[in-house]
Amino acid sequence: MTTATQTANSGAVQHGLIEHSHGYGVPIQTRNERIRSTNVADFAPISTREEQWRYLSADRINGLDADALSEYLGDISAKHPDSVTTQWVGADHPLFGAAGVPEDRVSAAAWGSAEKAYLVTIPGNSESACEVQLGIDSESDEPSALHLIIDAKPFANGIVILDHKGKATLGENVEIIVGDEANLTVISIQDWNDDSVHISAQFAKLGRNAKLRHVVVSLGGKTVRVSSSTEFTQPGAEVEMLGLYFADAGQFLENRLYVDHAVPNCKSRVTYKGALQGERAHTVWVGDVLIRKAAEGTDTYELNRNLLLTDGARADSVPNLEIETGQIAGAGHASASGRFDDEQLFYLQARGITEGEARRLVVRGFLNEIIQQIGNDEIQSRLSASIEAELARSNS
Repeated sequence: MTTATQTANSGAVQHGLIEHSHGYGVPIQTRNERIRSTNVADFAPISTREEQWRYLSADRINGLDADALSEYLGDISAKHPDSVTTQWVGADHPLFGAAGVPEDRVSAAAWGSAEKAYLVTIPGNSESACEVQLGIDSESDEPSALHLIIDAKPFANGIVILDHKGKATLGENVEIIVGDEANLTVISIQDWNDDSVHISAQFAKLGRNAKLRHVVVSLGGKTVRVSSSTEFTQPGAEVEMLGLYFADAGQFLENRLYVDHAVPNCKSRVTYKGALQGERAHTVWVGDVLIRKAAEGTDTYELNRNLLLTDGARADSVPNLEIETGQIAGAGHASASGRFDDEQLFYLQARGITEGEARRLVVRGFLNEIIQQIGNDEIQSRLSASIEAELARSNS
């Protein structure tokens, strides 16, 4: 069970503890009790004593926890069919906040600092998938805020690629609304320059029989943290959450996931894979799944695998399941972090393959399962090339 850092509607919160009538200092016990607010003042300063910031100190986020940030200073290039519409909308738009609200200080700071959001609308009743590519390209390291909203109408069929590149210190909120019977894929790629900092909160809300495939790929950047949450609002919905990350020396890459099974007969699958190499390469994966009392018939499984290629690298992996009903189809989780499989290397070397090439083949095979899910040949080739460059850097 997760020990959340948050608050209930009553009581005083300080460093993850809440004051009750029977005494102060009782830790919050459930993930869904975490405070949710668009006001940055409702959140305490970032501290590693809080569970949600346990692995990431404030000095690594370059001021993204400030009370106010600049509006996003970079460019957004959009490539999409004519049936898809894109536009900037104000904070008074009805979809602003429709998928979720912040659960941490950086997300709240970005929310309050973004006076407008970039809205992508995918129409319903599409015969084939509408592909939308958003190039989020920045060349400024001033702390800034960006808000994106993806609205897949009922019966929509679409793919949205968020391609983050360049130099940035960015606090980002992404809202994903998947209408009834819609089928949506969202791919978020973090391929920043080496000194960039990116903290992204991505909220998804699914309607009846909706399907979402959410893919997170983190390769570039000094500090990258993506928090992805999915809320089921009607029965019959499904989510598949996939992730890939490759951390080099000095990089910090964190993924936090939350799946909220609040209604019956929904399905979730989580598969994240990462590779690490170099001194102080650090990855964090935290997967929280909550199955509420009303969510009978739930089917869920989460998996995280990490491959440590060199000494000096660290991978933290924390799967959590909280189950409030026994009437479920299935629930499970698995996590493993380790070095190369000596038997695999021996098998390849016995067939005349050098040790260095054998290591590269093992890593390619390990990560390729996620790359193949991208569904865009150009993006897949670019990501494969980036991984090859990382492997070449290690001379393995």
